[in-house]
Amino acid sequence: MQPSALELCTTRELVEELVRRKTFLGVIVHSEEELKEEWQGERMFKVRFNENLNAGEACRLLGRVAEYMEQAES
Repeated sequence: MQPSALELCTTRELVEELVRRKTFLGVIVHSEEELKEEWQGERMFKVRFNENLNAGEACRLLGRVAEYMEQAES
């Protein structure tokens, strides 16, 4: 199977492409560093969104996602 063009992109490139798109409405949470080995210890994450949301809307969206995840865990 041939690798797609997306497989050859870094996380940073993929995030920049999504944020650049005028049709993207959402929030991206991604690791600050590429995961190249097994996850150990603490990791730093970044949150990105574009001009389709303001900071308050992004916070409310993340809050709703957190609530959903807590309910799904129960």
